[in-house]
Amino acid sequence: MSELPSLAFAGIGLMGLPMCRRLLAAGHPLTVWNRTRDKCVPLEALGARVADTPAQLCEAADVVLLCLADTAVVREVVFGPQGIAEGARAGQLLVDHSSLEPAATREMAAQLETHGMRWVDAPVSGGTAGAEAGTLAIMAGGRAEDVERVRPVLMRLGQRLTHMGPVGAGQVTKVGNQMIVACNALVIAEVVALAERAGVDAGLIASALAGGFADSKPLQILAPQMASSTFEPVKWHVRTLLKDLDTAVKLSREQGSSTPISALAAQLMRLHGSQGNLERDPATLVELYREPRS
Repeated sequence: MSELPSLAFAGIGLMGLPMCRRLLAAGHPLTVWNRTRDKCVPLEALGARVADTPAQLCEAADVVLLCLADTAVVREVVFGPQGIAEGARAGQLLVDHSSLEPAATREMAAQLETHGMRWVDAPVSGGTAGAEAGTLAIMAGGRAEDVERVRPVLMRLGQRLTHMGPVGAGQVTKVGNQMIVACNALVIAEVVALAERAGVDAGLIASALAGGFADSKPLQILAPQMASSTFEPVKWHVRTLLKDLDTAVKLSREQGSSTPISALAAQLMRLHGSQGNLERDPATLVELYREPRS
């Protein structure tokens, strides 16, 4: 009989699917739920149980994990009809890997605790490649004892788990992460388009700058994709970066802090999204700067 904690997971998307595969491979009993049930089929084939409602995730789970699109979706899955709050029991933990507004996270955590269930916000960075390899960077907010309780589980998913402070601190850290990633992606797109116009082989940029001060994971991933116009398969979405940049601008306003570069990045991302690119890969940002093709 397994001594590993029993887990449940809501949100079987680009990140959730490989994360669940790793948890199953580690031997955890796992129950999964997704709004579109078909996405659970690959996990069911690997031994996962499929719940009909979010509330059912709590039936046998010590820890319920989420990886959902945004604040509104998390609120619905946790507190909506047949939501997690309806099935919550004292002593259970909710670990939210979604990228949400910090203030909303603190509000929802306080509300869920009235049902006996405590909240750890644990957003991740590293993309689908990191989720598949178990090399995500995880930034957590919550009580220290709760973070330590789920550390063995989360270290199946990531190479590093850092406790950043009380509930909401993980989300603040993820906002910073996304500010850096999104602004970096936009500058990489400018560089690739500029190199093309100047007659330089943009496909060599990533390798030429590797190891220098300009190097980064986004550079190594995005620059080759941009140079070759390789936009499929979609590894992440423009809409995700836009949502997180909007969260950054909102947080900066709430804190009385100035974030002009991120605010500009949000507007550029919104412009790109408005041109039919919200569901496309951020590598498509290079199209903002290329000359229109006849």
